Amino acid sequence: MHRRLLAEFLGTGLLVAVVVGSGIAAERLSPDDVGLQLLQNSTATVLGLAVLILLFGPVSGAHFNPVVSVADWWLGRRSGGGLSGAELAAYVVAQGAGGIVGALLANVMFSVDAAMATTERTGTGLLAGEVVATAGLVLLIFALVRSGRAAVVAPAVGAYIGAAYWFTSSTSFANPAVTVGRMFTDTFAGIAPSSVLPFVGAQLVGGAVGVLLVLVLYPVPTPVRI
Repeated sequence: MHRRLLAEFLGTGLLVAVVVGSGIAAERLSPDDVGLQLLQNSTATVLGLAVLILLFGPVSGAHFNPVVSVADWWLGRRSGGGLSGAELAAYVVAQGAGGIVGALLANVMFSVDAAMATTERTGTGLLAGEVVATAGLVLLIFALVRSGRAAVVAPAVGAYIGAAYWFTSSTSFANPAVTVGRMFTDTFAGIAPSSVLPFVGAQLVGGAVGVLLVLVLYPVPTPVRI
């Protein structure tokens, strides 16, 4: 278990470091072009996330996301697998701590002063974007796992998050641990503390929608390969 928790801590932390660090670099490289900044930020996130899943997946499953861990626990209750309640709690703590450390690490690497984020991310549209992004992420992961295609999770999840950066209004946080971590950097990727709770609430709703869709579309895990 200690290896799995370390993997979740490191994986979530490095994911946030990739998101925040590439956002800072994008701001500095393309200060007058927000679209180009987002392209640079999303490209780094796609590649970094896929690599991290490949690196830590064999150890912990590479959840890096409390919503994914909750979904794994819930779906596992029906099939006799997945995380136990105690394991779920430990995963969430490790992921949350990793997210915070990852943001602070990015600040240090780019010599950014420690400060809470001031970027307000509010509005019904952004919250709807988080519901959609998180529901799609949960559906994708468990659809692949339950249909015997877990080997392609890393590139598929990376591709989905990269696309969701652009097709959702919120730029697809889709992860409570990443959202909390991004509160600790007042940079391109930051989110103000006042915006965090609504975002996390929307992500939890999206996770529930994703789980329902999994149960409807893939009610029984099968080894089918397409």
